Amino acid sequence: MRTRKDRAAAPGRTVDEYMAPLDDARRAALQRVRQQIRAAAPGAEECINYGVCAFRLDGQMLIGFGATARHCALYLFSGSTIAAHQDQLAGYDTSKGAIRFPPDRPLPATLVRRLVRARIAENRG
Repeated sequence: MRTRKDRAAAPGRTVDEYMAPLDDARRAALQRVRQQIRAAAPGAEECINYGVCAFRLDGQMLIGFGATARHCALYLFSGSTIAAHQDQLAGYDTSKGAIRFPPDRPLPATLVRRLVRARIAENRG
């Protein structure tokens, strides 16, 4: 079981509360991701889910983001989306449902947009 010390920020009730205790670099990286997701999915609503910041669209989880003491991450809640974009994720640490990146090396906006659109299509498909 993870303890509070294992996380960079304890989950808050809002995205802003989640990000408030983060250091400047992690907060800035996550703000960029947040803005990129909003731009790619303007109808999505922010929430906290699974202990991380997330967006929900049409009642379904779309995508999430968060930070730990060691990295920032984009959570796709989908192994198939990551697998389908594996070539574009070369150089990033990935798992079945997450893409981890250092705050000083954020994901490119075009990649975030592409991943959000893929998740929207997957949820609607």
